[in-house]
Amino acid sequence: MNARTRVSSHQAAKPEIQAPLQLDSQLCFALHSTALAMQKVYRKLLGGLGLTYPQYLVMLVLWERDGLILSEIGRRLFLDSATLTPLLKRMEAAGLIRRTRDERDERQVVIDLTAQGRALKRQAAGIPPQILCATACAPETLHRLKDELVQLRGHLAQYE
Repeated sequence: MNARTRVSSHQAAKPEIQAPLQLDSQLCFALHSTALAMQKVYRKLLGGLGLTYPQYLVMLVLWERDGLILSEIGRRLFLDSATLTPLLKRMEAAGLIRRTRDERDERQVVIDLTAQGRALKRQAAGIPPQILCATACAPETLHRLKDELVQLRGHLAQYE
């Protein structure tokens, strides 16, 4: 067997590489379609709580620390105030939060949970285990995947 034959047989053993402009070879599409599938599961689970997925994310932030200003919530969720404000208005109309002007700086809007919003936390406690079940993954696998995605997000943020 000569060197040329070895190279050919080695190349034949390599897995086929997808063309760079095929949809299924795009990382962005894998992330996008997975996010859509995840949100579909959340939509089903959150329906009973009367929350949309973005509202659930806001509630998670406020359940961690109540009384945040709008821009802090936006930073945590990677959302600008133009996206967040209509969402918060709907949540206020639903009785989950209260929006008030900061006494020290009236340009800032403070977001506080209402009693109804705080009570919803107990009802939402069953969602993470149901999501774990829906993924059919071990908790360690999901933690590792989440950590890798956070790292990827950080790298991409530096590219901006």
